[in-house]
Amino acid sequence: MIEVNNLTELGLRSGLLRLAWMAGIFPILIALIPSFSLHSFCQIISGFAHRGKIMQSSSTRFTVPQKFFGHFYVVAVVWTTLLLVVTWCYANQLRSTNLQSKVWQSVFLLLLMDAQVLRRLFETIFIFKYSPSARMHIFGYLTGLFFYTAAPLSLCCTSPEVFKFATNWIEEFIVKGKNQMPSTKFNEWGIIIPLIRQRWYTWIGAGLFSWGWVHQRRCHAILGMLRENKTQAEAYVVPEGDWFNYVSSPHYLAEIVIYGGLLVASGCTDFTIWLLFAFVVANLSLAAAETHRWYLQKFDDYPSHRLAIIPFVY
Repeated sequence: MIEVNNLTELGLRSGLLRLAWMAGIFPILIALIPSFSLHSFCQIISGFAHRGKIMQSSSTRFTVPQKFFGHFYVVAVVWTTLLLVVTWCYANQLRSTNLQSKVWQSVFLLLLMDAQVLRRLFETIFIFKYSPSARMHIFGYLTGLFFYTAAPLSLCCTSPEVFKFATNWIEEFIVKGKNQMPSTKFNEWGIIIPLIRQRWYTWIGAGLFSWGWVHQRRCHAILGMLRENKTQAEAYVVPEGDWFNYVSSPHYLAEIVIYGGLLVASGCTDFTIWLLFAFVVANLSLAAAETHRWYLQKFDDYPSHRLAIIPFVY
């Protein structure tokens, strides 16, 4: 009966996450279809992706300052770290080898996710210098908050026992108090060894993740240096270097590589993580197309060989 209840909880939780991802993916896919009959719909969806330089300065209705990007990563760091700690504690007290392997894989994925959002928070605070006039659509802002709440959850939703463990942990803390909580003993090697003993595809995914992570850091540094001089905060120049030599939005391409790495590291067997990856690809493809269009309109001598986001393809 307990196993049936766990499967029911897992199905409900995964089902809700999948519905949420699909609700975000389908409108974007429709907006990417080059059809005149869908022009009005495409304009609406594309408008949600506008921010910063590609948003008209006179358009402030239903917008928030672009510096609110920092909110995404504060939420992401707190939420991902919380999930990581709870999942780690649960994995450490497990005795079932089969279940333990799956939960430790979730710990590994959350560690990668934490590395990503911590770097993004650092960049938002210290690298990017948002113009005071830079805005973003409120719907884009809410989508970002949703993404950084749902993405970490999708990486560990395959283990319903983790959520039950967390709920019981919190309930005991509230009822018994901190001093009466049962202590969780950690064996240092017992924590490190299961992370090292991940499957081959998990390490390939981690390598792919690291490749995207490094290139996104480089591309963000290039973008940050363009705005280093505050007297030129409103001036725009064509970025050069790293993957900017191939596409207009290499930081978006790197993001796709990063989440592709997470997908590979998960074993490519969970449909929820596939939907997470599909949302990243669709959302960033739409945003990159808008950015590329802006560059072409802004600069007459814009490099003709550059495409929007995928070299030689799109």
